[in-house]
Amino acid sequence: MRIGVLTAGGDCPGLNAVIRGVVRAGIRGNGDQIVGFVDGYKGLMDNDWRPLTVDSMRYTLTRGGTVLGTSRLNPYMRADGVQQVRDTFAAHQLDGLVVIGGEGSLSCARALTEEGLPIVGVPKTIDNDIAATDQTFGFDTAVAIATEAIDRLHTTAESHDRVMVVEVMGRHVGHIAAWAGIAAGATVTLVPEKPFDIEQVCKTLVDRHHTGRFASIVVVAEGARPADGTEMVLDPVDYDQFGHVRLGGVANVVAEHIERKTKIETRVTILGHVQRGGTPTAFDRVLSSRFGVAAVEAVHDQAWGQMVALRGTEIVRVSLDDAVSALKPISDGIWSTVEHLSA
Repeated sequence: MRIGVLTAGGDCPGLNAVIRGVVRAGIRGNGDQIVGFVDGYKGLMDNDWRPLTVDSMRYTLTRGGTVLGTSRLNPYMRADGVQQVRDTFAAHQLDGLVVIGGEGSLSCARALTEEGLPIVGVPKTIDNDIAATDQTFGFDTAVAIATEAIDRLHTTAESHDRVMVVEVMGRHVGHIAAWAGIAAGATVTLVPEKPFDIEQVCKTLVDRHHTGRFASIVVVAEGARPADGTEMVLDPVDYDQFGHVRLGGVANVVAEHIERKTKIETRVTILGHVQRGGTPTAFDRVLSSRFGVAAVEAVHDQAWGQMVALRGTEIVRVSLDDAVSALKPISDGIWSTVEHLSA
């Protein structure tokens, strides 16, 4: 078979391991030919491609980012985008396409499947917010990076009796914030699913410092927002050219309120894209590799409109409809753990 593969949306650790899994399972296991499209759907529309071989994917297992490049462009942003995709399929005589992407990219994959194109999805989001899979690759790495950063901030915070506000990724859900907060012993964790009251946050910090237990860590997901009717107000939401909310900087506002209200010296660390970069953890390398192999098996089974997913310890297939039907919030069990361990 001739199989295409692309990475779309934001990058995250583990993408190259998925591509490598597709290449090795396809070529060595089935004698397939693998075509990689450059910069996501853009390369698919523009017929910008490169052949992928076992040799070309050597030494990429531990490498962050994506050797194919990525973008947020999709065929429905061009008047003739879908036809360009059809033309590329025909030019390469593709039997199937593996799309590695997040909620937006997989929604596009679902739409293209409904137009008759043979596509299999692989879930990719550092935020771990895709429904129908227990975990996505890149998430474990992001949590590990955030946890290490918070561990380091503990010592400098203790030296100066400071509050350290740490902003992590989490546009619509707070999985990274919750897990890193638990792992690193955060005093307060703020997530998009649970609008917060800055007055209560400040009271928690004051009570803690008055006991003589010095230093506090406040972990804030970038999408965290204050509850309606509370004192803290954020700037109006801004959007990028692809309609995504521009986030980042909520930690600065939180820190300003904390220092002003508590009189405790407060500092901010925004981890930003450092969470996306670098080598993936062992868990993410294994999960990514399993997804890549499973995607090739799905292509050979002509499981179009399906996405490979992790359920427990097994890789299964789910429909793209189910995968993109809703974002996956923090579970009640995880949030209960956060609450019990805070302060």
